[in-house]
Amino acid sequence: MRRVIIALIVVLLAPSLVSSITVSSPAEIHASKGDIVTLSCTFTSTSRPTSKMTVDWSYRPQTGGPPQTFFHFSSRAFPPNDGQFAGRIRWQGSPARGEASIMLINATLNDNGTYTCSVRNPPDVHGSPTSHTVLTVTPKPPSIRFSDIAVLLAFVLIPSGVITLILIGRMFCPKREHNQSKAYRSPIEVTEGEEYGIHPPGAKVKRATCCDLYLMDSEDEEEYYNLKKRPPTDEGYAESQSPPSPVSFDL
Repeated sequence: MRRVIIALIVVLLAPSLVSSITVSSPAEIHASKGDIVTLSCTFTSTSRPTSKMTVDWSYRPQTGGPPQTFFHFSSRAFPPNDGQFAGRIRWQGSPARGEASIMLINATLNDNGTYTCSVRNPPDVHGSPTSHTVLTVTPKPPSIRFSDIAVLLAFVLIPSGVITLILIGRMFCPKREHNQSKAYRSPIEVTEGEEYGIHPPGAKVKRATCCDLYLMDSEDEEEYYNLKKRPPTDEGYAESQSPPSPVSFDL
């Protein structure tokens, strides 16, 4: 009776002794539209992988429905030739190292859903031979174009350059400080030659420079034009034209 019980225990525990295969993959993967996504899948098995080992990848859309197998590996890879994933699946696995991963090229929003990796390695056919991964693909954020950067730089650099040039101009062409006495001097306080509106012989006439014109204030301009419009006065010449006063002699 004892031998029968031991035999029954061995028979019942025999599958669990060989059911040591375990498949694992990340629970979630996030990607942007157009990215290359690696659907990772690893497995461990007490038996050495042979030509009988198989890998299957299935996909269930986010909207629901039954899973659909789109990739199969058995000694070599069999990528999908038609359907949603045609031409976009690359085998990245290595059974000898316990790798059963695949690569999804040019991810789209329609690829959102649950991906299941299933590995069979006889005699290890029990345990946890499957693993699930939820893929979430989001729209790619808009990138800044070169034209946008150029316009932004133009709006920033051009005003800055103009202000810099103005400051440099004021540094190299400082405004002349007029003497208070010269600014409000009497009309009779003239130098030789000014009574005729001309400059003395041999004197060089200084022409107005760009700095003088640029830094001239509104008051200076008004004074300049008033002096220009004022008729020349010659008090000495007027005195010479007046009749001489009579001279009296005391006897």
